[in-house]
Amino acid sequence: MKSSRPYLLRALNEWILDSQLTPYVVVDASLPAVDVPRDFVSNGQIVLNISPHAVRGLSIDNEYLEFSARFGGVPRQVTVPIVSVLAIYAKENGQGMVFGSEPGGAPDPDGASSEGEAQKKPASKSGGGKPTLKIVK
Repeated sequence: MKSSRPYLLRALNEWILDSQLTPYVVVDASLPAVDVPRDFVSNGQIVLNISPHAVRGLSIDNEYLEFSARFGGVPRQVTVPIVSVLAIYAKENGQGMVFGSEPGGAPDPDGASSEGEAQKKPASKSGGGKPTLKIVK
């Protein structure tokens, strides 16, 4: 079967936007073919705001998430293989989904199988820093 990730990513993006919230995606920037501004990568990951106000020409097809945006005032084209998208969530309330490993996909960084996958969710924004993912066991 084809990966469900691009279908879920498109649906959750639409759901977040319909709820008048801001969709963020967490990307594993260490995987090949990820083209993002490296200055904004932290711990091998980058969090991208994909709301219509932040990006232009957003395309989420079955292979890539692509758009252009400004980073530090500099225009930049971003290309992210769908397999490198780790999560999508609403900035305002953390609602969304963390993607597990799929056959043919990127390995789960925690080594959890898709059947016994660790539950992860975005950390609260009370610290004022960048969003992070936390393993809850």
